Amino acid sequence: MTYKGYQAIVELHEEDGVFHGEVINTRDVITFQGSSVEELKLAFEDSVNDYLEFCASRGEDPEKPFSGKFLVRVPPEVHRLIMAEARRQGKSLNAYVLEKLRQGPI
Repeated sequence: MTYKGYQAIVELHEEDGVFHGEVINTRDVITFQGSSVEELKLAFEDSVNDYLEFCASRGEDPEKPFSGKFLVRVPPEVHRLIMAEARRQGKSLNAYVLEKLRQGPI
């Protein structure tokens, strides 16, 4: 589910007969629940809107969904090896690493 750039995952708790959801592309905790798909969707949107209003009331910027940038620290030898392989393949380091990440787990 996506709303205003915030993405959520949902699980069904069979014992309760309730769907529980959580926004996954921000470090802040935003949760919601509903007993039907319609209720769940509305609760998701309400939770995101409440979060944005709460931040505004405190004069704080809400945490935006992840930007797509992150820093990874590796030993210098690993950095040298992946840079050399990227160059051998005629790719930038970023393109090479992105390709490897998209391949999934080893």
